[in-house]
Amino acid sequence: MQQNLLEKINHRSAVVGIVGLGYVGLPLAMEFARAGLPVIGVDVDLRKVEALRRGESYVQDVPAAQVQEWLTAGRFQPTADYGELRAADAVIICVPTPLRKTRDPDMSYIVSAAENVLAVSHPGMLIVLESTTYPGTTEEVFLPPLQTLGYTVGQDFFLAFSPERIDPGNQKFSVHNTPKVVGGLTPACTQVAAALYSAAIKTVVPVSSPRAAEMVKLLENTFRAVNIGLVNEVALMCGKLGIDVWEVIEAAATKPYGFMKFTPGPGIGGHCIPVDPLYLSWKLKALNYTARFIELADTINGQMPHHVISLAADALNEAGKPLRGSTVLVLGAAYKPDIDDVRESPALDVMIELQRRHAHVQYHDPFVPQVRVGEQLLKSMPLSAAALAAADCVIIITPHTQTDWDLVAQHAPVIVDTRNALKGRAISGRLLRL
Repeated sequence: MQQNLLEKINHRSAVVGIVGLGYVGLPLAMEFARAGLPVIGVDVDLRKVEALRRGESYVQDVPAAQVQEWLTAGRFQPTADYGELRAADAVIICVPTPLRKTRDPDMSYIVSAAENVLAVSHPGMLIVLESTTYPGTTEEVFLPPLQTLGYTVGQDFFLAFSPERIDPGNQKFSVHNTPKVVGGLTPACTQVAAALYSAAIKTVVPVSSPRAAEMVKLLENTFRAVNIGLVNEVALMCGKLGIDVWEVIEAAATKPYGFMKFTPGPGIGGHCIPVDPLYLSWKLKALNYTARFIELADTINGQMPHHVISLAADALNEAGKPLRGSTVLVLGAAYKPDIDDVRESPALDVMIELQRRHAHVQYHDPFVPQVRVGEQLLKSMPLSAAALAAADCVIIITPHTQTDWDLVAQHAPVIVDTRNALKGRAISGRLLRL
């Protein structure tokens, strides 16, 4: 069975099933289709499936023309029916792994996908999990049910984990040229999974096990979360000491070794960095171990939106105005520049806290036309000299490159700049920086 699957992959006749057609699954599906493999894409959201069937794309990094090309070529079949995966030789699971309100992992999407995939599994199938989760998930969730079917791992079926590495909006690194880590349950599993990804991705990096591959992803994002937490705390310390943190960072970054530049901000957002380290922390609590760096970084990063509110209140107070009743214009709703993704965006936390303190909240974001803040649906307002001048305070959250920062510098009466977006510009009003 292993040889048969390898031959199918080599001849580009292996059918690849992708479960979850979001920010991770859809770009991956397009890449496999581009490589010449037929792809069956499954998503339980009928709106997504119908949009894809019409040749539309809802993912910023996937042009609609690309979807249309592979639909027309017959290489991409979007569906909401898991039964279609019976024709698949390999199934890759790319479903969400959010946190519950209690800050522990919500495994329901993975468990549901596993049940549906296992119901249509067959001998010779490769199953790969890409959803970020705690070490041990692939073995604990997928292996026992497959064994109850009488399958032998590495012979009758193949099981692996390969962490997604999607960076929305990145113009340099795509699915194709971002190295892919792969860890199979047996050497045969690793070989088959590596062969599949090698058909579409430039560089594949095999590791010894699914647990190792799962830990790779958590290390990557824990590294970022902890270092962002560190530089955010440095920003808080510099504020207490009356030192310009941005000057300190730029000067430190001139060291050609032993220093990696991170910058502070209003918090962390996105589908990975605020969430993934907490999966590891949660798992280790079950082993009576406290992941102290992770939890401290989470605390510091989680406090940053409140610090931004304090800065805004201080800036308004210096202008003789209270935060309550003031009009506050927030620039940027997305969690990072030049994308439309608002998942876990600190801008939402800032706007919710402003509402709680009875400020009148407005926002502008060229990529996010509307956003729900608490019970209120806000719409992005055009950025103009009049809108800036009418705001009592402007808070810069997301430094989109197409925002007219000179206009902001010239017309906003009070500015809180959390991203150093106005660096080097002449400011006509009052400016507070993080």
